[in-house]
Amino acid sequence: MDWTRGHTIGRGSTAAVSVAMSRCSGEIFAVKSTELSRSEFLQKEQKILSTLNSPYIVGYKGYDVTRENNKDMFNLMMEYMPDGTLTNQIREQGTRNEQMIRYYTKQIVQGLDYLHSKGILHRDIKGHNILLCETGAKIADFGCARSIDQVKWNGGTPMFMAPEVARGEEQGFAADIWALGCTIIEMATGASPWTDSTNPASLLYHIAFSGQKPEIPGFLSSQARDFVSKCLRRDPKQRWSAKQLFKHPFFEESNSYDKINEEFITSSPTSILDQGIWSSAEESETVDDSRQTISSMDSPLQRLRELEMQSGKPDWLQLEITV
Repeated sequence: MDWTRGHTIGRGSTAAVSVAMSRCSGEIFAVKSTELSRSEFLQKEQKILSTLNSPYIVGYKGYDVTRENNKDMFNLMMEYMPDGTLTNQIREQGTRNEQMIRYYTKQIVQGLDYLHSKGILHRDIKGHNILLCETGAKIADFGCARSIDQVKWNGGTPMFMAPEVARGEEQGFAADIWALGCTIIEMATGASPWTDSTNPASLLYHIAFSGQKPEIPGFLSSQARDFVSKCLRRDPKQRWSAKQLFKHPFFEESNSYDKINEEFITSSPTSILDQGIWSSAEESETVDDSRQTISSMDSPLQRLRELEMQSGKPDWLQLEITV
């Protein structure tokens, strides 16, 4: 594809995302780029995204290698989503609107059902990784995604991490369902699912061993609360699958082609400028929604190691911690 790079709309530690335009068709798309010599993880993301084709997954456009500023660049081309992230939408439009929650949740569930049917774990479902356009919500950012038979260690964002993942146990499709439940709480409250966390070490330990679950907002309907409860069962074997959730009564009042009020979706081509929505787990590491960045030398990870030694539990540092 012959294309022109526009302005940068996102940046990680090793990759940047730009708006781009096809010289032939004038089509606008997003391109995620990094130096070819540092593109191992971006190439993994490209391989996964290239196998996917669903209206509930951000679209794959292709890839190429270009020579820019005397550097070889690997470029992953994707659908441009002008309305930003679900988290951004929540902050702009407010919370507690169950019609909006139902509408977006159904599309996320359909996206997860598709991914899981293809044997793909997303491993980082959260509001920042759900992108919006005029047709609704699509799952994005596959930097942490893996095939079910290729997961070597656990990963994700601590706030949305399932108990078995925090304990360093096997990470399966049920972990995406737990993260979905946390994302619904985020949609309902506009806040993180765990509101009392102080640092990543104590949060992970609490998720792993406390026996507790995030609090489901009481103002949601009984059907919505039951739906979330099916996602947040601490035993992964007891959580409903995406296919089961799709048939839950919570969705009876809508169908996949429903249109919600225009107030829920606002078109803003620049609304993703301040969002780190394209950063993969390998590119930037954060501990919670405050967007605080940590590295392997920072004290939170040292505290994780101390917790491991104190508890005698699995190696906490095998977690991939992402934004």
